[in-house]
Amino acid sequence: MGSENPSNPLWTTQSVLSTLPHPPEENSASPIPFFHLLERLKTTKREGWRRFGINSGESISDHMYRMSVMTMFAPPSLASRLNLPHCMKMALVHDMAESLVGDITPVDKVDKPEKARREAAVMDYIANNLLGGVPGGMLTGQEILKVFNEYEANETLEAQFVHDVDKMELLLQMVEYERANGIDLTEFCHVASKVQLPETKEWAATVLQEREAFWKSKTA
Repeated sequence: MGSENPSNPLWTTQSVLSTLPHPPEENSASPIPFFHLLERLKTTKREGWRRFGINSGESISDHMYRMSVMTMFAPPSLASRLNLPHCMKMALVHDMAESLVGDITPVDKVDKPEKARREAAVMDYIANNLLGGVPGGMLTGQEILKVFNEYEANETLEAQFVHDVDKMELLLQMVEYERANGIDLTEFCHVASKVQLPETKEWAATVLQEREAFWKSKTA
């Protein structure tokens, strides 16, 4: 493990693994060590909400589960052009690196290239060190890595749709937390403007209309 200087160590996959009480066994022919790593997605919270006092909010896997279900309900005009099972896989893979990277938010002051470097390093570790010797079922380690890289490149229609679903899931959760807690989460509304496809823009508009109606009812 290298470092930039003693007070600012370079982040590496191994630097995180060394802090775990039970790091996964590497180079196994069984997928069980990989399954254990995925538990961290169940217990790691999505950090953006914590700044608003929502400390027992959704986990990373909560987020990806609803995303995977949402992909199955792509509007017909979009669904006819998509490989929907592939989209579901992508939704379940796209944040897998956060099992070791954690949920990095803008306030963490980690720039996009560094965030991408960390996530790529973890996905390489998963594909090679944990799944390299595991016989493939629906996906091998290398295929998981390929799906992740397709999402990151955001060039295929499937990747663009899953990016939109990622943003849509956040917007849904934003409104749900506002309703449940009576707090203003306006700072997350800008995500709606980043939705790319016309069909998912309609979804986003519907959620924002729901939000507007909720806040109007509070002031009526």
